[in-house]
Amino acid sequence: MASLRHITVIAPHFKRRLSGVTSTVVQLVPEQQRLGLGIVTLGPGLPDHLPKMRWSDLPSLWRRPDGYRWRVWHARRNNEMLFGLLLKTVLRMPLKLLFTSAAQRHHSGYTKWLLRRMDAVVATSARSGSFLEVAHTVIRHGVDLSVFRPPQSHEDTIAATGLPGKYLIGCFGRVRHQKGTDLFVRAMIELLPHHPDWTAIICGRATAEHQRFADDLKQSVEQAGLSDRIRFLGEVDDIKPWYRRLTLYVAPSRNEGFGLTPLEAMASQTAVVASDTGAYAEMIVPGETGAVVPAGEYELLRDAIGEYLGDPHLPGEHGRRGLDFVRANFALYGEAEALVRVYGALIRNYPTDK
Repeated sequence: MASLRHITVIAPHFKRRLSGVTSTVVQLVPEQQRLGLGIVTLGPGLPDHLPKMRWSDLPSLWRRPDGYRWRVWHARRNNEMLFGLLLKTVLRMPLKLLFTSAAQRHHSGYTKWLLRRMDAVVATSARSGSFLEVAHTVIRHGVDLSVFRPPQSHEDTIAATGLPGKYLIGCFGRVRHQKGTDLFVRAMIELLPHHPDWTAIICGRATAEHQRFADDLKQSVEQAGLSDRIRFLGEVDDIKPWYRRLTLYVAPSRNEGFGLTPLEAMASQTAVVASDTGAYAEMIVPGETGAVVPAGEYELLRDAIGEYLGDPHLPGEHGRRGLDFVRANFALYGEAEALVRVYGALIRNYPTDK
């Protein structure tokens, strides 16, 4: 059994399917380890390189970590909050409970009940924090600048893909109504005939419940005679080079919790047009690093995209500024350091020898 003597933070992950929370945990935990934090994950759906504890290790949580009276249980979902609460209040394990909230909606009575029982709460944006009725700290997500980087070689160009055109525009994520994939496809059908140098790609899979939605979009593209210039690539093995190959990235979501893709694009020196949902408006400086339009407003989204398609030099300029902005404000290590300070505030004043 792996020793938990030096582990002060448990990051549960109670979902097998890939999600935004998964991406956050996968990026953050190694960065927190580099800061010297003793942290492990618990649960399915995470890559093998992350530090893990087994379910059979749970009894070890009754034993306090070396030098401290508590560990931090850092939950990001309701079921993780509830499980931590049971460990703390029913099994009397020495835990401090922390929850990160990304939701931008009024919480249910059940969620509010759980939140009131947390020892600390973090919001991922000022907007998500505005829906909380408990004291909280705003810590925005960051992006790993060693993983998402500007183009450096021929492999980072549209020419390397074999796709037609000089410029690439893309929309990444699950293919579904919530993500606004239909708004992007509709805009491409309307705009691309006027901009022959551009090709559009959609990267991401459609789950079974959204397959009809995806099929309808593909049929619309075929009927418009644009199947060669609007490509559905599905779920690609590695999304990072695709960000670097883009001239413009579009995030047309109708609803998001936080949304990392604009940051990943900007870290790749790609300009962004995004809807005003999630934390997108906090990531983008309109007119300098990209454009922000009201969520679900098709005409405004189309027109914002059209400005970039009509002037290919503009996204290049905004992409360079966006890279500087992300480096200054959204580096992953900044998020990791801020969370470590929260952990410390929960446990640092309570060593076992006091």
